[in-house]
Amino acid sequence: MSPTGSLAKAASIGLLSPALDDLGVTHTPDGGRVRVWSGTADAVELVIFDGKDLDWITREIPLEPVGGGVWEITTPHLRVGSLYAVRVDGPHVPGNTFNPRTLLIEPYAKGLVTGGLGDWRSVAVDESFDWGGVAKPAVPLDRTIIYEGHLKGLSKRHPDVPPALHGTYAGLGHPAMIEHFLSLGVTTIQLLPIHAFASERRLLHHGLANYWGYNTVNFFSPHSPYATVASRIEGASAVLREVKQMVRSLHEAGLEVVLDVVYNHTSEEEIGGPRTSLRGIDNRSYYRQHADGAYIDVTGCGNSLDTSTDAAARLVLDSLRYWANEVQIDGFRFDLAATLGRDASHAFTPDHPLLRAIVDDPQLAGVKKIAEPWDVGMGGWQTGNFGDGWHEWNDRYRDRVRNFWLSDVDYARRASTPPVGIGGFATRLAGSSNTFSAERGPLASINFVTAHDGFTLRDLVSYDVKHNLGNGEHNRDGSDTNRSYNHGAEGPTDDERILATRRKAMRNLMGTLLLSAGIPMITAGDEFGRTQRGNNNAYCHDSVLTWLPWEHAQWQRDLFAHVRRLIALRQENPALRPSRFARLDQHTPSASVMDWYDEHGETMSGERWTNPSHRTIQYVATSTPELEQHNRTLLMVHGIERPIAVTLPQIDGVERYVSLWSSADETPRHDERAFAPGDVVPLVGTSMHLFRAE
Repeated sequence: MSPTGSLAKAASIGLLSPALDDLGVTHTPDGGRVRVWSGTADAVELVIFDGKDLDWITREIPLEPVGGGVWEITTPHLRVGSLYAVRVDGPHVPGNTFNPRTLLIEPYAKGLVTGGLGDWRSVAVDESFDWGGVAKPAVPLDRTIIYEGHLKGLSKRHPDVPPALHGTYAGLGHPAMIEHFLSLGVTTIQLLPIHAFASERRLLHHGLANYWGYNTVNFFSPHSPYATVASRIEGASAVLREVKQMVRSLHEAGLEVVLDVVYNHTSEEEIGGPRTSLRGIDNRSYYRQHADGAYIDVTGCGNSLDTSTDAAARLVLDSLRYWANEVQIDGFRFDLAATLGRDASHAFTPDHPLLRAIVDDPQLAGVKKIAEPWDVGMGGWQTGNFGDGWHEWNDRYRDRVRNFWLSDVDYARRASTPPVGIGGFATRLAGSSNTFSAERGPLASINFVTAHDGFTLRDLVSYDVKHNLGNGEHNRDGSDTNRSYNHGAEGPTDDERILATRRKAMRNLMGTLLLSAGIPMITAGDEFGRTQRGNNNAYCHDSVLTWLPWEHAQWQRDLFAHVRRLIALRQENPALRPSRFARLDQHTPSASVMDWYDEHGETMSGERWTNPSHRTIQYVATSTPELEQHNRTLLMVHGIERPIAVTLPQIDGVERYVSLWSSADETPRHDERAFAPGDVVPLVGTSMHLFRAE
């Protein structure tokens, strides 16, 4: 669908209706104007509070209906710094039960304050900020290296970040953090949610808190506890300025900022849960329901935003526009994105008007759009099915890579041979062409081996099973299918043989991630082997378990050096990061031609792809002239624990192979040894070796 056609379709159903423009608070010469949408309300009231007291009401002002379900008022009593709320009343029908006494968050509020226990007040903020001419870095997709981390956890323990800034927006923008990102070589910092969020009642009952933040209260307000004490004391406007200063500082260093956004559900939970905003304004229009008002929950979180309605879809779109333009955010990772693409019958469609509008909206041009392409509802697994303009977390990549280096090795130790050959692994290495169409290409795939949910890289090679007792759910939470392998001991061990094998396994996993076609995502702390002591669902731990440690042993410094080397090699060799899949029947610009050889230097036969006893390939990628330079690389992959001798292939135009990196080395080499075609290269068991072909 063309951009014009897609936006026209969205407009035809009301998603882009002018009636929904300028919702929220706008400051005018006559005072603050507030516009609130409710399709079934009989009355909407603005409540203004004393500037310091959340309970002292100073004004109660009725809003007037202006058409299209919008209620509006302009008043000199609503000014920058004002605390306010709305009250809504209407008919009691299935799916909508209004309570005119409930003080509600205005959905477009740019700032929030709370007295605790769900007692929220909206704040009219000053949005002004001096960006100093600093532009978005606009990192090309093929050069993008995503680094996923938790805003608080990244800087909370960093010794070179001042204690007053630990775990804050200002802390993330501190030079010490920027130096780490630049030294590693990542380009794009992807933050777990920083929209205002709350802890679920169940967690509070157990004395725990929602650390990750996937329980959004409001889609426009930043999470104020991540601001410094000084900013929080000054107020919501200062909190917003601190967020913007963080973004500006990272942009000045050439680093992008991507936000993990949770539009699929809200913190209002199931029916009977908190009534803080949307539920009290128009429950029927904002949440998916059966005819009798019972919720349809496809998120597993109690409710699901109903983006088949104009108001809910527009709320999401307007939030994205705000963060992308007013806060200068470079991209978004959409949690449980399949929920956003469900239509009025609750079925997923890649042509959902909201999904297409997000891609085609001129206000979101150049913004990276990353889908977590599933939810927990019927038909919720949609990897590979989002449309053009979307990038997707590739769980098929994650699972195959983990299987190849870990669970297959575990199986082979018990059964003498691995369960499968190398063909499926090679497909993932080359960009997952069996998952993403030729039109979308390899850059549609966000490749990852670990993420915030699940084992860390170190735990993936150290634990066979999860250890989540500390979560208060009797070890029932978290995935039981981890495709991990402890290599002979569960958790910590002093056995140097096991430890050395684990270290090599981590290097193999990182090498695969950073040398594969697609966009790689590294989880914060994996670059130096962080552990969560086997907890694969540490969402409720705001502690040293989840905060990054910054004192490292020598093996951790060596691992960091390997990751840094791999990132540099990826950037230096365009053959490793094609934008398109090559076609054998025609020249394909911005692609890499891929050739495959066995351990004898011969073209791979069909039998070799599927034979579990032959898990050795030589993968030659040759860039097309349209990339920055003509470039050719050779990657050896050996997926059996027995050592093997590999003969370098004879290829027209190749006179030598220059060694660039090997996972067998504890510390990465930089000697660039040269080998001739036909030379034999010894590989240790389960290892990788990268060459440049010249």
